[in-house]
Amino acid sequence: MKNEIKHTSHSTYRLEAHVVFAPKYRRKEIYGQIRKDIGEILRKLCDEKKVEIIEAEMCKDHVHMLISYPPYLSISQFLGFLKGKSSLMIFDRHANLKYKYGSRNFWCRGYYVDSVGKNERIIAEYIQTQLDEDRQIDQMTMSEYIDPFTGIKNK
Repeated sequence: MKNEIKHTSHSTYRLEAHVVFAPKYRRKEIYGQIRKDIGEILRKLCDEKKVEIIEAEMCKDHVHMLISYPPYLSISQFLGFLKGKSSLMIFDRHANLKYKYGSRNFWCRGYYVDSVGKNERIIAEYIQTQLDEDRQIDQMTMSEYIDPFTGIKNK
């Protein structure tokens, strides 16, 4: 539940963070069936670590998540786990991606994280509107994207 104070056996907490991470080389891979699979994988891994997804959006080339996490889990530990395990699971489901990514690293090395504090509502609204903003920007750009491996233009 949003804005809920949670408890473990020895602590009371409300820790929330806004995280953003992207596929390697910011390739626009998150669409169609792979989008659905990535969503299932991320939800499963978050449940495994007792991390609640408050709000999330997958754009073509990055993922936004507003999460609530327990105090015994550091955000860097969690994101390392999430990106590492999800990469392996994505490659298991979509073996053809290994030709684009080679070493089974689906995600970029870095990530963005911001503690939420009292701005939860504003960040949740931002995440909800992010996909629409990306679509508008894509419609305004005139550049063409060329696949570095095949030389074919992508839409």
